[in-house]
Amino acid sequence: MRSRTPAVPRLATVAALLGLLLPLLALGSPAHAAPPGFRVANGRLLESNGNDFVMRGVNHAHTWYPDRVSSLAHIKAKGANTVRVVLSSGDRWTRNDAADVSNVVAQCKQNRLICVLEVHDTTGYGEQSGAVTLSRAADYWIGVQSALTGQEDYVIVNIGNEPYGNTNYTAWTADTKAAVQKLRSAGFRHTIMVDAPNWGQDWAFTMRDNAASVFAADPDANTVFSIHMYGVFDTAAEISDYLNRFVTAKLPIVVGEFGHNHSDGDPDEDTILAATRQLGLGYLGWSWSGNGGGVEYLDMVTNFDPNQLTSWGQRIFNGANGIAATSEEAAVYSSAGGDTTPPTAPGTPTASAVTSSSVTLNWSAATDATGVTGYDVVRASGTSETATTTAGTSTTVTGLAPATSYTFAVYARDAAGNRSPRSGTVAVTTASGGSAATCGVSYRVTNEWPGGFQGEIVIRNTGTSAISGWTLRWTFPDSQRVSNLWGGTPTQSGAEVSVAAASYTATIAPTGSVTLGFTATKGGTNPGPTAFTLNDSACSVA
Repeated sequence: MRSRTPAVPRLATVAALLGLLLPLLALGSPAHAAPPGFRVANGRLLESNGNDFVMRGVNHAHTWYPDRVSSLAHIKAKGANTVRVVLSSGDRWTRNDAADVSNVVAQCKQNRLICVLEVHDTTGYGEQSGAVTLSRAADYWIGVQSALTGQEDYVIVNIGNEPYGNTNYTAWTADTKAAVQKLRSAGFRHTIMVDAPNWGQDWAFTMRDNAASVFAADPDANTVFSIHMYGVFDTAAEISDYLNRFVTAKLPIVVGEFGHNHSDGDPDEDTILAATRQLGLGYLGWSWSGNGGGVEYLDMVTNFDPNQLTSWGQRIFNGANGIAATSEEAAVYSSAGGDTTPPTAPGTPTASAVTSSSVTLNWSAATDATGVTGYDVVRASGTSETATTTAGTSTTVTGLAPATSYTFAVYARDAAGNRSPRSGTVAVTTASGGSAATCGVSYRVTNEWPGGFQGEIVIRNTGTSAISGWTLRWTFPDSQRVSNLWGGTPTQSGAEVSVAAASYTATIAPTGSVTLGFTATKGGTNPGPTAFTLNDSACSVA
C-alpha cells in the first residue's frame, strides 16, 4: 500500500482493449502437468477439487509486527477465508526467513485461512529509494522455498508488492514474465499472484493491456492478477470497467488491496464490494492494524484488538457485501474434504545448554495417523505465545535476555494443518551476563505525528566474530514509550528499554547488521537516546 496520485488520463483506447483480448489465442494447454493445488482455469481461481475459490480477506503487516501472529486467529474469527501476509526479503526491512515463513503458513492452516504471501520490498521500484526488483523478490522466494514446497493447496505466492512506481513502469511486463519464469524454473508449482505497477493502481493500464501476454508466459498457466484500488478508483464506472475487462478476457483478477479512504483520493469501497460480489471476484482489504504515516484510518481494529472494530473494520467485515456476508471457507479445510484429526501432544520439553541468551530444548515425538510435519515451539507469557517452527524434535531458542525466566511448550502439526494439544511446560532461567559485543548503533526517527512517532535502530557488528544472541538496552531522555517493535521483544520500565533479539535477528555476522523498527508515543519533544549497550557492552553511536 502506498499513496500516489495519477498524473495521466484514465481513458482506454480500442487498441488497448484489443491488446488485452487478442493474446488470448496463446492461452493453450500448459507445458507442465496440472498444478497440484490452486490453479487457474477459464479465468477462474480453482481449488484442487475443481471448485471456485473467491478470496474474502484482509492484509496483515506481519513483517513489521512479527509478534502479532495471533491476529490470524482474530481475522478468521471475523469471517475471512484468506489473509495476505506482508513479508520482507531483507532488503528494506528485517528478512522473514524460512522458519518464520513456515510458522506463518502453519498459523494460516491452523486457523483455516488461505495464505497469500507477498514481498513488500519491491514497493514503488524505480521511484521509491531502496525498493528492489521483481527478480530480487523471486530470489527471496527461492531462498525460502523449503517452507512452501507441498503447501500449494494453502499458499499463493504474490511475487512483490506494487513493483513499480510511476517511473519506467512500462518495464513491468517483461520483468513480471521473467520473475514468473524464474520461479517456475526453480520448481514452484503454486498459483502466482502479480501486482500492478503505478503503486499497484495501474492508472496507465500497463497490467490491464499486457495481462494476457504475461499469463501466456507462465508455463503452468497459473497466474492471478492483483489490482490495488485507492484514489484512482473513486467512481463506480472506473471500478466496473477495469474488473469487467479482465472477466471478459477470461483473465483472473482480484482486488489485492483497497480502503475506504486514502490520501490520494476517496475510493468507492461500496462499488468495489458490490462489483466483486457480482462478478465472483476476490478482495483483500488493507489492513488489519498497525498503519502509520498518516493513514492510521485504514486500521480495521484499534491496536490489534479484535474487540475494537473501527468504522472501516465494521464496513468490510459486517457491512453489505462484506466478509461476514460473502466469505466461504476453502474446501480443503472442510470436514468432508480431508484430515481433521490433530496429532497427539508432544512430550514435555527438557532444557539443556542454557546460556545468557539461548537454550536447547528436546521433546519426544507426537504421533499422527498421516504423519507429523513439524512442531511449533512457543514461549508462553500469560495467555500470549511467541512461536518458532522446526521440523525435528529439538531446537535452540536464541535471542533471550540474561538472568530472565522463560516458560516453553511445544505443539505438533500435521500435513492438513491440524495442531495438537499443547505439551507440558518447562521453566528456564537464563544465565547472567552475556557475550561481550563490539558494536555500533544508529537511531533515527522515520516518521512523526502529534503524540507519536516511528523509529528505526540499526545494530552493527563492528567486531571480527559473530554475535550470537543479544539484548539491546537504552534510556529514553523524555517520556517516550514503545508501543510496538519488530525485530525483537521489547520490555520497558520507566524510561529504560530492553530488547531481546528475535530468532531471526539473533545472529549478527562480522561487519553485518540488523534493523529494528518501532512505533512509540511521545510528549511535546522527542530527543533521541544518546547511549546504547549490547549484552551490557557499550556501543558506539552514529
